[in-house]
Amino acid sequence: MKDIIRLLKDGNKPSLLAAIVNTGIAILKAIAYVLTGNVAMFAETMHSLGDAANQFFVYIGSALSKKAPTPNFPNGFGRVVNLVCLGAVIIVGIMSYEAVKEGWHHVLNPVETTGLFINLGVLGLATLLEFFVLIKASKEIAHETGQSHGGLKALVYSFTHLNKAKPATKLVFMEDMVATIGGLLAFTAVLIAHFTGFLRAEGIASILIGLMMFYVVGKIFLDNARGAIGETDEEMLNHIALIIAEDPDIKDIQKVEVIKEGEYLHVEVIAEVDPKQTVAYIDDVRDRLMKLVLKQKGVREALISFDEDDGIKTWQGVNETIVSEETRKKLPEFKK
Repeated sequence: MKDIIRLLKDGNKPSLLAAIVNTGIAILKAIAYVLTGNVAMFAETMHSLGDAANQFFVYIGSALSKKAPTPNFPNGFGRVVNLVCLGAVIIVGIMSYEAVKEGWHHVLNPVETTGLFINLGVLGLATLLEFFVLIKASKEIAHETGQSHGGLKALVYSFTHLNKAKPATKLVFMEDMVATIGGLLAFTAVLIAHFTGFLRAEGIASILIGLMMFYVVGKIFLDNARGAIGETDEEMLNHIALIIAEDPDIKDIQKVEVIKEGEYLHVEVIAEVDPKQTVAYIDDVRDRLMKLVLKQKGVREALISFDEDDGIKTWQGVNETIVSEETRKKLPEFKK
């Protein structure tokens, strides 16, 4: 039990916050839908229910992914979060379909709804709460990428650095971004339907919300499918190759692999060294490089092995064609 509690404490906090907030929002929207019969509110209810279930499962998955390796699973459980995200998007996909279906039905057979102030009040409050979670997720993305931005600055920053975020945080950000936009759409549709009599606006809003949810489903599915298979982190690969090649005892590099294991990175390096050096000396080189590699952001495991220098240059990528001089200047290891 203690191990489970410890793992849950290490789970992705934005996912847990989003799950709690969206559960409350879904209950409010469901009550409003029952009272008013507003189809845009139905779409928003489906959206919030899907998000709440999705984000709760992602939180559990992110916690389980931090479980230590075992003899049966020596590579650890890092990819569990990717598998959970793949399962979670199925829920959102179902909710997306329901939102589009109900929206289309309302477009073909528009029905006037009541409870203007109930709809606007619930949608307004829900949108503000979704935006609050979105800002929290943006701040977490900035934190995960080594920045300390907050508020709107973090939100703007997150749009350009989303691919560097952890899978769970990325999912929360995308879902709540769509939820915030969807809330504004539904709010606008209710106003249009009430003041202009164009009742189909609510159905159109429901369809648009469903389509945005489908976009999140596709994006998250592709991202986590790559993660579940084992995706290379190209930027960190170039960074690791650079710091290995810069070591004076390394003559060449035969192989560098940096694989994403959920929220962490697994590094494997095969380098060439002077065959005249003693085993003890080479062991010291390995210890030095291991310490340096494990200090890099996100690296949890590293395996470094050596072969004797064959005099043939194998690694051609460690130069400005792979890592620009501008990038090199940003790396603390090489600041002069």
